[in-house]
Amino acid sequence: MLKIGADIGGTFTDVVMVDEETGELSVSKYPTTTQDPSVGFTQAMDLIFGEKGVDFKNISQIVHASTLATNTLYQRKKEGDTALITTKGFRDVLEIQRQKRYDLYDIFIEKPKPVIPRYYIWEINERMSCDGQIVKEMDEEEVRCVIDRLIHRGIRSVAVCLLHSYANPSHEKRIGEIIKKMSPGMMVSLSCEVVPHIGEYERTNTTAINAYVMPETRRYLEKLVQGLNKSGFSEDIYIMKSNGGITMVDELNRFPVHMIEAGPAAGALMAAFYGNDIIHCSNLVSFDMGGTTAKLALIEDGRPRETNWFEVDKVKMKDGSGLPLIVPAVELIEIGAGGGSIASVKLGVIKVGPESAGAEPGPVCYGSGGQEPTVTDANLVLGYLDPHYFLGGRKVLDKEAAYRFIQEKIARPLGLDVIQAAWGIHDMVNRNMAAATRIVSVERGKDPRRLPMVVFGGAGPAHGPRIARELGISRVFIPIGAGVMSALGLLVAGLSFNFNAPSMILLRKEILKPVHQQFVSMEREGEMKLKKAKAKGEYAFFRTADMRYLGQGEHFTVPVPDGGLRENDLEEIKRRFHGLYHDLFGYKDESQPIEVVNWRLTAYCPSSPIKLKKYYSTGRDLKAAVKGKRKVYFPEAKGFIDAVIYDRYRLFEGAVIDGPAIVEERESTTVILPGDRVHVDEYCNLTIEIQRE
Repeated sequence: MLKIGADIGGTFTDVVMVDEETGELSVSKYPTTTQDPSVGFTQAMDLIFGEKGVDFKNISQIVHASTLATNTLYQRKKEGDTALITTKGFRDVLEIQRQKRYDLYDIFIEKPKPVIPRYYIWEINERMSCDGQIVKEMDEEEVRCVIDRLIHRGIRSVAVCLLHSYANPSHEKRIGEIIKKMSPGMMVSLSCEVVPHIGEYERTNTTAINAYVMPETRRYLEKLVQGLNKSGFSEDIYIMKSNGGITMVDELNRFPVHMIEAGPAAGALMAAFYGNDIIHCSNLVSFDMGGTTAKLALIEDGRPRETNWFEVDKVKMKDGSGLPLIVPAVELIEIGAGGGSIASVKLGVIKVGPESAGAEPGPVCYGSGGQEPTVTDANLVLGYLDPHYFLGGRKVLDKEAAYRFIQEKIARPLGLDVIQAAWGIHDMVNRNMAAATRIVSVERGKDPRRLPMVVFGGAGPAHGPRIARELGISRVFIPIGAGVMSALGLLVAGLSFNFNAPSMILLRKEILKPVHQQFVSMEREGEMKLKKAKAKGEYAFFRTADMRYLGQGEHFTVPVPDGGLRENDLEEIKRRFHGLYHDLFGYKDESQPIEVVNWRLTAYCPSSPIKLKKYYSTGRDLKAAVKGKRKVYFPEAKGFIDAVIYDRYRLFEGAVIDGPAIVEERESTTVILPGDRVHVDEYCNLTIEIQRE
């Protein structure tokens, strides 16, 4: 039987199919159809099915990831669809945000724009205390009047976030019941269900974003399921979440905010898989550059780093400049640097991104109406891409148009020739990504020079070696099928469900028994959800706690021992907290009381392991893999030089390639710099030894 992973990105839709018995891998890449992503998904599936002579009856599992929720959030085209109901006096929480400024000395600082404007926020005169006591009863007639206004305004989705509802959700749940009775078609997001978490702004923003993206994601998922069922696929469809786990469609119909970073999380999972199983390195940097963005992650001890909150739609590449989401996720740095990132001239210098040409109209060279030069256009002009072998020859690129628009929009305003301008675009995007790599490594206490880099994504192999050289990274690993690796990562993800019990108590022995009972209750609920999701395999439960010194505002997550909690477990939790605190801040104070903010549990069932088929070429003559030569620009050579072009599908285990060279495959192109050396393994993966500058 066959398993399919499908990743709908901002520019391309990637599909991989793996034979569970042989490990044979089939891949497909098709431009994303932004108006209806299911069309591009269907086209990509048809390419594989036509090539292999199979259909949906042969498919045992489909795992899907989509940027639809992310794009809906970033594009902000749905104003007027979503409203927020909150406690009287808290209408401005989304506008006020946080007192802390992400750039202390910038007097023109720009805050991220809330997803729900103030004139779509309504107040209810009710009040809860922080311990869940009702301070002021809710007037249900007032609630009905507010809902009448929402119906009159044509609101499709409403977020409900009342003060301290994590401690007592009764008022929120009653509002949800009234909405369902008065307007059954209206979608409802209750903060007590979406994110029962202490932190008024973060909780309100997460619930608001969940409500904002829900209409589009629900419409798409329902259409996806219906289309696949009509095509003959009768099994359950699994959807990727931001934390690297998969879940059922019904779960994400209610909580689509968990889809925001799904695709990038899958890529980080696959990088960890290659690190553990292929190159036997448990610590590395994952670098994924697609058509719209570049994503970087740190893999430690064989797993991507995880976080319980992250920011989206950042104004700048600084913490605090985005909208916070209290959602479990793979910890990533994401910047607007992809093949479709638009280049422009700002204040006399070249600026690249974060704006992207996307799939429609795409880069100038696509010939689909694009009027702004992009990174892909620059790579084409520099000779890194073959205009006749893009997507394996299914699309011919217009090199003359790319040359002309770079000259008009970049070179002429700066007084440069076209090649200098194209190199400036390529170099600028590399520098942006090198800076992001330093954030994900150096700022987390890791020296990138000691870590190999796994490079993937459609544009990643053309840029990864240059970024590695700038950072002093000595080894770059580029897997076969790098252009669709995030889609393959979907197939190594396991089922997972996350649970959260808010708490504001001191860590002491009196709490151990009730906390253990709380964990047991969450484990039972997790087991029920895993069974409902038809999980096959042994269940695992991971316990953690969000903790801080008493009186502090920030907390971090600490692992909690399994089993019945005893006094020696209490000491172990304290030891772990003090150790992590010292690692983060270089200081600890074991005399200070510790406060627990949340108890967390993840219920997990691993997927059935995938095995990759070893690649055996029909010959072992490297000359047979040579497609020819072409002029390629390298600044080390001070201009264009002849580079040998290799067909990746004709390489073999033990082959060695010296740069400068180009290795082409259908979904991506690898640029090998002068002085670098490539070794090919039994899977046709490339390991590049980077020359130190």
